[in-house]
Amino acid sequence: MAFEYLKSMSGGLDKNAVLSDIMLTYGEDVWNYAFFLSKNRTLADDVTQDVFVRVYERLYTFRGEASIKTWLLAITRNLVRDHWRSAWIRRVIPFGILRQEGQEPSAESQVIGLLAEEEVWNTVLGLPFKLREVLLLHAHHQLSYAEIAKLLNVSEGTVKSRLSRARAKVSQQLGEEGRKV
Repeated sequence: MAFEYLKSMSGGLDKNAVLSDIMLTYGEDVWNYAFFLSKNRTLADDVTQDVFVRVYERLYTFRGEASIKTWLLAITRNLVRDHWRSAWIRRVIPFGILRQEGQEPSAESQVIGLLAEEEVWNTVLGLPFKLREVLLLHAHHQLSYAEIAKLLNVSEGTVKSRLSRARAKVSQQLGEEGRKV
């Protein structure tokens, strides 16, 4: 039974200890995935909190058919999609991503590094949703093609195709930016 599977996995610890362990291990991954899907820090915070509330409520329903990380990312994806489908978001025009100001690196190399990193992330965030999602799951969260296919409910061939197209678009856009400078 699912309860027995997770209980044996957690060494018989109580729900609070298991949740704490899961949050420490995967909390950053969940937040990052929520942010890349939504492009909104506040929403990523809310979704992350909701993910772990759901995990706590359904902790012992985890069947072990996929990794815990894949299970958490599936919950995260569903919550972000639910948010975008909600009536509230359809009536409100979301504002752009707020940037944090006042953080200035002191060394020139740090500035150049940050600009390059920001350019890459802006390029990735500018990809169409389906391509951005697959690229993020593979490159950042290091999920296999099979895990991504199961999470997104598509075939492995579709995952490979989207990943290839995402990489090509990023390379193309970064190449064009390099020629402009």
